[in-house]
Amino acid sequence: MAVYKLFPTADATIYSGYPTMNTGLDEILEASSNYKVTQLQIEGTYPQASRFLIKFDQSEIQTVFSSLIGVKSWQANLRCFVANITGINNITTLNVNALAEDWAMGSGKFSDLPETANGVSWVYKSYSGSNAWTTSGFTSGTTGSYNLALNPNSAGGGVWYTGSQASQSFSYYSDLDIDTNITSIVTRWSSSAFTNYGVIVRQSSSQEFISSILEQNVIRYFSRDTHTIYPPCLELKFDDSTYSAGSLPAITSTPTTVTVDNNLGVFYSGSINTFRVKARPTYPPKVWQTASLFTINYALPQTTYYAIKDLDTDEFVVDFDSNYTKVSCDSTSNYFTLYMNGLEPERYYKILIRSTVGATTTIFDNDYIFKVVNG
Repeated sequence: MAVYKLFPTADATIYSGYPTMNTGLDEILEASSNYKVTQLQIEGTYPQASRFLIKFDQSEIQTVFSSLIGVKSWQANLRCFVANITGINNITTLNVNALAEDWAMGSGKFSDLPETANGVSWVYKSYSGSNAWTTSGFTSGTTGSYNLALNPNSAGGGVWYTGSQASQSFSYYSDLDIDTNITSIVTRWSSSAFTNYGVIVRQSSSQEFISSILEQNVIRYFSRDTHTIYPPCLELKFDDSTYSAGSLPAITSTPTTVTVDNNLGVFYSGSINTFRVKARPTYPPKVWQTASLFTINYALPQTTYYAIKDLDTDEFVVDFDSNYTKVSCDSTSNYFTLYMNGLEPERYYKILIRSTVGATTTIFDNDYIFKVVNG
């Protein structure tokens, strides 16, 4: 099983209330509906919205497909990690669409005075005064959305493909991170049905440009320029598991002792490692033989999965997944392969193994620890 993470080559937030402002180097991505005071507007006069754009390298995606995924079953998820959310008191929905026009990230920040305008903004795709987003006469299968009646400065806001929309809804008590399946979008990028200009994340049409300040909400996520361990990513998950235990005896009862071998302790961020999962009954049956029973490897069942936790935050960076983190088995032992590129460098991680034997499910958390370093 494998989980391969790709990080953005560009991202930025665009604001209807600041129609030519670029935020390409901001640490925050925002998809909000709110009121702000600007030089052009009076508080509460024009409802406003913000949307954010994220771009992933198409050649890197194609390399993963050609060298790792091939014809295997797979899934692609957009992951964004919450920085701050306020104002959610009902169901709030974020939509994800593939962008239909190219854009330039720029080097601006929200706090820049004067505004930086050398990259994408609400009105322009590349820099202020040139190359505006299409606002009418959209090509077939594409559209844009803004409310010119409410805000005469809001013409723009991106252009996206209408097919293959993904979405995720949030309520007050739900997990506020974005973890949404965009397999249909990545499929179209891979087949060249869509040109890969990245994705746009926005609130649903009924929740943008709200007319009541009491309904405003602010939804912020960390960007690729964050100084935290939470940049957004495209998570490609695929099933490369095989199970052929050969002559290995099977684990048929609990308790079980599990160890993780082939752990060098330190790995470079671009490396790939196959961890060996060794198992045996904790209390083997008493038999007369000359070899130690504790040196015999047993095969854990096919209902065995791995997960990776950040040691400091105790958060899952790769969670147990019955489709995409299965543990394989050959005639030597169980095993799984881990791609270190998706783990933040200079941090420690812990391996967990979950296995179901009969009616008993056990999570083995025995401090199997390793570190990823820059290299």
